[in-house]
Amino acid sequence: MVVTRIAPSPTGDPHVGTAYIALFNYAWARKNGGRFIVRIEDTDRARYVPGAEERILAALKWLEIAYDEGPDIGGPHAPYRQSERLPIYKAHAEELLRRGWAYRAFETPEELERIRQEKGGYDGRARHIPPEEAEERARRGEPHVIRLKVPRPGTTAVKDELRGVVVYDNGEIPDVVLLKSDGYPTYHLANVVDDHLMGVTDVIRAEEWLVSTPIHVLLYQAFGWEVPRFYHMPLLRNPDRTKISKRKSHTSLEWYRAEGFLPEALRNYLCLMGFSMPDGREIFTLEEFVAAFSWERVSLGGPIFDLEKLRWMNGKYIREVLSLEEVAQRVKPFLEAAGFFWPSEAYLRRAVELMRPRIDTLKELPEKAPYLFTEDYPFSEKARAKLEEGLPVLKELLPLLKAQEDWSEAALEALLRNFAAQRGLKLGQVAQPLRAALTGSLETPGLFEIMALLGKERTLSRLERALS
Repeated sequence: MVVTRIAPSPTGDPHVGTAYIALFNYAWARKNGGRFIVRIEDTDRARYVPGAEERILAALKWLEIAYDEGPDIGGPHAPYRQSERLPIYKAHAEELLRRGWAYRAFETPEELERIRQEKGGYDGRARHIPPEEAEERARRGEPHVIRLKVPRPGTTAVKDELRGVVVYDNGEIPDVVLLKSDGYPTYHLANVVDDHLMGVTDVIRAEEWLVSTPIHVLLYQAFGWEVPRFYHMPLLRNPDRTKISKRKSHTSLEWYRAEGFLPEALRNYLCLMGFSMPDGREIFTLEEFVAAFSWERVSLGGPIFDLEKLRWMNGKYIREVLSLEEVAQRVKPFLEAAGFFWPSEAYLRRAVELMRPRIDTLKELPEKAPYLFTEDYPFSEKARAKLEEGLPVLKELLPLLKAQEDWSEAALEALLRNFAAQRGLKLGQVAQPLRAALTGSLETPGLFEIMALLGKERTLSRLERALS
């Protein structure tokens, strides 16, 4: 059975790269009827951020990337949280000592810094401490770490399913720390031990981990375990082709949620990072992605994460994929956050219908059309100038609007066209000042649609306020 996993570290905001890698792990597991698991790698206590784990899991839930095993918010005690598995790592580190694949090293932080400055890195000097002496020093409680004893001379071959076989000279592979003096494992030991014990068959991760893979292969060999298949995905890139980072891009999944991006659209867009559908289409569901997935369709060229392309795709989902009712329901939290109200569900659906062609994110609806949801809407400079220019015309129009009984779009259009024609005006000379008075903007949906939606009472109230 194919088993894949993601192993995020709770060290900050939930990262868009985590979701990207999760999707490919998810697709490969589902494609093969396997399992996709989540493991929280929280052994780096110096960088640990309280609450980050819950935020990572909440982001995965928002994106509807469902996992089969792993911690869940509000659920039972998390089975896959590395900080709760310390005895397992300690036992495996000691097993490597017995097998001659590891050694205890007692250098102080000051000594290590001096060695790094003089040698450019740790030089393996503790390899030469007799095992009996090392064990006695450990029994006396002398602080130390356990390091991997890389076989030298020699080579280590790494097979990557996307990149082929790469052979590394063991002289270039460092004797990395496996177990720190505080009893916490490093990434290398915990990662390999957990992948083996959890039955992970396919390790799908970002290409930045490729440099660590020879260390992991050596650990599998040291334990006598079968090496999993490795796939190192290309890194997401900024438009300038640099690695995506929060200095140049928005990397937090929470930012995209707060800005009104749809989880379906963001998920769809991330699937296109390094992958293309056989028929070339860009809009597809997660189920369609799984059905079409194959490694032959994965490109190693650095995929460009383009926010404008994502906005375009999000707009397509708002206008063409989601139903009007779905968009209306999803936009409610953004309207509520702005302090806006709507008199009925029918009113909200019609407002969304009018604005849907003009927005690319849910957050843009209250930003672009506050006049549909509050009487305290701002006026742009252009709208204010147009209103002042058209005040005489609007004063003449007001009594006709008060007398108008049929408040349908068609009847209102006929009224304004007749009014303009009788006074030798173009329709815009009447409509634009009225639009400014009712909305505070000159860039809105159709005026007659807005008037019909606002209703006679609100329309007249706004016009009288503008005239006064």
